[in-house]
Amino acid sequence: MEISRTNIDNGNKFDWGKASSDYAKYRDIYPEEFYKKLVELGLGVKGQKVLDIGTGTGVLPRNMYRFGAEWTGTDISAEQIEQAKILSEKSGMDISYFACPAEKLGDTANKFDVITACQCYWYFEHEKTAPQFAGLLNDGGKVAFLMMNWLPFEDEIAGKTEELVLKYNPEWSGKCDTMKPMFVPEPYLEYFDVEDSGEFLLPVHFTRESWNGRIRACRGIGASSLTEEEKSAWEKEHLAMLADYPPEFDIKHYAAYVVLKKK
Repeated sequence: MEISRTNIDNGNKFDWGKASSDYAKYRDIYPEEFYKKLVELGLGVKGQKVLDIGTGTGVLPRNMYRFGAEWTGTDISAEQIEQAKILSEKSGMDISYFACPAEKLGDTANKFDVITACQCYWYFEHEKTAPQFAGLLNDGGKVAFLMMNWLPFEDEIAGKTEELVLKYNPEWSGKCDTMKPMFVPEPYLEYFDVEDSGEFLLPVHFTRESWNGRIRACRGIGASSLTEEEKSAWEKEHLAMLADYPPEFDIKHYAAYVVLKKK
């Protein structure tokens, strides 16, 4: 499903369905510290019903499943949801999934204790999603916005990779990130109070292949409107660049979160 947002990639269309197979293989990269932080915050634990919005291939529900919550995952991309179902079934996990835009979840009959949105809330039309999220939650329910991005100014490989992405896709707006708090869009403050927020550094381990695959699965390359020829040319240059580095390496990232509690 093609998506366009004026605040994303200068309005250029992107489609996560194009990157689904690579996403399933290469985007399950969050370190253990990331999931432990959620547990410390009391999110995704036993006794809770959790709705993960923008679930992609079910990375968050699958990795948090062991902590005992009842998970449901939803994503705008049917192709991503199909991969999530396959991966969960292979691991014997009882997780429900369905394809739906975040802006149309108001018709969902179930109520939840927690809503999570990892690496995706900037795609939402917040004036639509804020009241729907409040309506989907039980009294005292919480929304957790989560993210993890690499640091191109602090990590040499990440910086050179980013330069190559921008060479082929100069409108890609995922560039030049620095460690900073997550912004809470105004519409949510009508329905929620900010309960907690924070940022922390995370090294993430990769091989040359897995880092190349992780970037190939990003919006700037795999999900973009680049032609297959352009994607192949990018990959050839990227692999040549990575050949100058060790076979395995860590990439400097930071994680950020904000937890909102229903009023």
